[in-house]
Amino acid sequence: MQPAQMHIPVMLQQVVEALAPQHGQHILDATFGNGGYSRAILETADCMVTAFDRDPDAIERGQSLVADSNDRLKLIETDFGQLGRYFHAEHQVDGIVFDLGVCSTQLDQAERGFSFRLDGPLDMRMEQSGIDAAEIVNSYSEQKLADILWRYGEERASRRIARAIVRARSESQIERTTQLCEIIHAVMPRPAPGQPDSATRSFQALRIYVNKELEQLEQALDAAQAALKPGGVLVVVSFHSLEDRIVKQFLRQASGRIPRANKYRPQTQADILPLFTDISRKPVLPEPEETAVNPRARSAKLRVAYRTDAPVLQEAGS
Repeated sequence: MQPAQMHIPVMLQQVVEALAPQHGQHILDATFGNGGYSRAILETADCMVTAFDRDPDAIERGQSLVADSNDRLKLIETDFGQLGRYFHAEHQVDGIVFDLGVCSTQLDQAERGFSFRLDGPLDMRMEQSGIDAAEIVNSYSEQKLADILWRYGEERASRRIARAIVRARSESQIERTTQLCEIIHAVMPRPAPGQPDSATRSFQALRIYVNKELEQLEQALDAAQAALKPGGVLVVVSFHSLEDRIVKQFLRQASGRIPRANKYRPQTQADILPLFTDISRKPVLPEPEETAVNPRARSAKLRVAYRTDAPVLQEAGS
């Protein structure tokens, strides 16, 4: 199988080593993107791979890899929040990998509206359906906009930016990425050399909110408990603190590291038997050699955990 994309999967070697796919196993690539992980898994072992992606464009791009896989790759158009519909206690897999956030190909397509560096429609929808970023920016209240920018972008100037957006839209609709950038830049100090663009956090917040990324991550992690076979491996690559915080908290609870707050709190699964084990307390970071050639890897954090044979309580199921 020959690569069809120039996309560079982040921490590819570490991900494949953590999954350690074996002959006859079944691995779930929950975020297909350009297929970098799926391709590497298929080339490492004679195994089966099921891959999810909510973006119709990614599904289309992946058809050549499906055709080359000798029926070992199944590509499903769905978001990973639906993981529990496909895999559960009666239909389990040996490994699951998540590469969170936006695909680099999506960022490079101006017409998708993900990037503040390219002029395009203010869209940001991974599934290319439903409410888009323009509708949010042009119709939500100032308070709601500020809440979104703070919660999903950790933007300290959220109120100032929300106020500027409402003021600007009273004169004309905000329909382009460059329009929104100009509004943000006008009320934010110029970043120092080496610092990110002042629109970065706001664009991140809108993208996460539009696509319900954090809520779906929580659903998927919860479902992964039942979807993994005993000894199965969970691999998650995250790119910002909001994602990593959810993953870290989930693993702390599922491995029994968080003690019961008081004796009156109802028991959880982690109070009885840990569902995951062999979890390092600190994430694995990319090597300097990788960040030098792939800037997207600079903020990446890899967390790995192994499923125990403890049963899943009903509350933890999908």
